[in-house]
Amino acid sequence: MEFLLTGFTSEKDCRVYAFECMNVDRSWSKCSVRADLSLARKYGIPMQELPLLCRGLLDRRDLSTAELIFTEDDIRTLASDRAAARAAIPKRKAPVRPAGEQLGAAWREQHPPATL
Repeated sequence: MEFLLTGFTSEKDCRVYAFECMNVDRSWSKCSVRADLSLARKYGIPMQELPLLCRGLLDRRDLSTAELIFTEDDIRTLASDRAAARAAIPKRKAPVRPAGEQLGAAWREQHPPATL
């Protein structure tokens, strides 16, 4: 099944994302996903990622209903999966620059005493 985001509306503390769905018989139907913005903030999910996450929810769910709700359980599962993925990435250390041979040579160099 294919999904096309057609827009969104804001209602109180929610965003309702509207999608058009191409069915198996090549007909189009409309569906929507409601996402609570306060839950997204609570679990650290950026608003820019919500449309793609809602589309992923449509991929995973049966579309027997035209309106889905992105529940707290869905968001919690997503946030824990993201945290596990971040923890699996090894931390990169800053590159260490090798000390050059001339490092500090200016003040170590023997200078003849100044004559007046």
